Amino acid sequence: MKWSSAVSIANQLEPAVRQVTEQVLDELQGQPPDLAFVFVSPHHQDRYGDVPALLGGCLGAKVLLGCSAGGVIGGCHEVEEQPALSLTAALLPDVRLQPFHIPDELLPALANGAQSWQTMTGVLAEPTPDFVLLPEPFSCRVEDFLQSLDQAFPASRKVGGLASGAGEAGKNALFLGPEIHRSGLVGLALSGNITMETVVAQGCRPIGDPLFVTSAQRNLLRAVDGQPPLHALNALYQSLAARDRELLRHSLFLGIAMRNASLEYKQGDFLIRNIIGMDPESGAIAVSGLLQENSVVQFHLRDAKTSAEDLNALLQRFEYLPPSARPLGALLFSCLGRGRGLYGRPDHDTQAFLLQVGNVPLGGFFCNGEIGPVQNTTFLHGYTSAFGLFKPRDIR
Repeated sequence: MKWSSAVSIANQLEPAVRQVTEQVLDELQGQPPDLAFVFVSPHHQDRYGDVPALLGGCLGAKVLLGCSAGGVIGGCHEVEEQPALSLTAALLPDVRLQPFHIPDELLPALANGAQSWQTMTGVLAEPTPDFVLLPEPFSCRVEDFLQSLDQAFPASRKVGGLASGAGEAGKNALFLGPEIHRSGLVGLALSGNITMETVVAQGCRPIGDPLFVTSAQRNLLRAVDGQPPLHALNALYQSLAARDRELLRHSLFLGIAMRNASLEYKQGDFLIRNIIGMDPESGAIAVSGLLQENSVVQFHLRDAKTSAEDLNALLQRFEYLPPSARPLGALLFSCLGRGRGLYGRPDHDTQAFLLQVGNVPLGGFFCNGEIGPVQNTTFLHGYTSAFGLFKPRDIR
């Protein structure tokens, strides 16, 4: 197995394709890759339809997958708000690759389980595949899709991001082999001698104590520990330092514990969700996620410092792995709200990756939403960086 990643900021599409393919093929010693991911900024949107043919002629990848991107990541660099094209490719011996495109109207049929998936997409339940997913945000019911996929393939890891770069339906592009799609979802199932590990950095830290949900209705939190959640929040506010009080005014989130039978909660145990409304009269809080009574929640804050600390903590375990156990290639799906806008400088997340994981080829893009697991359930996130890290299943 061998990976390579490159990025070009050429203004014209042909030179951009030529630059990235020459670099990738050089690093792959001239061998056409088994798999390639391409992400293209909206500066090239008039030429999206030419991307598959140009890459097919220059690169000759057996499987090509990609999408339009508000910003791209390639060669361990992040490129935002300028013309850019990234290419990440791999030689994958003894790996089965099954690409697919799913129109939104097929979702109800896919809910029937793994057999329906096999019939419609050719994806086999055994050996257990892992998935890379690229939905189009205006035309795909992503959360319904992820629920169906988890039910059909509960042991599989899933990672990905929503295509970006367009503000209306029909303007984003999904690339699958020689085809370009404007709706639905494209994806890839990988099985055989490959394993994918996931890292999901939600970029938040908890404040206060975990709280029991004593009354809830769908996404409406009515009571925690027997009192309205706004009362608990007001009491928490009084205990905070000045900096955290200011953050609470504009960067407050709710974490929903994904394992409730616990005496102690730690990083990665919570699914972070936006607070979308508050009712001063009843003290209830509405969040962008479903709540259940007798579950556990905790208020969280997010800022650049917290996001950086969260990412570093999650990547730290790779720093101490022996070289034989480290990934050989990786994909990063990062929120459009991160990058330079959050940190004030480019390459923050990619530099953190290089420092702790090593000089591993890394590509990806800035998404309209990120896909990754929390406690073995796959979710659609925001403000998150989700990594897929690849290495052979059988280390020789």
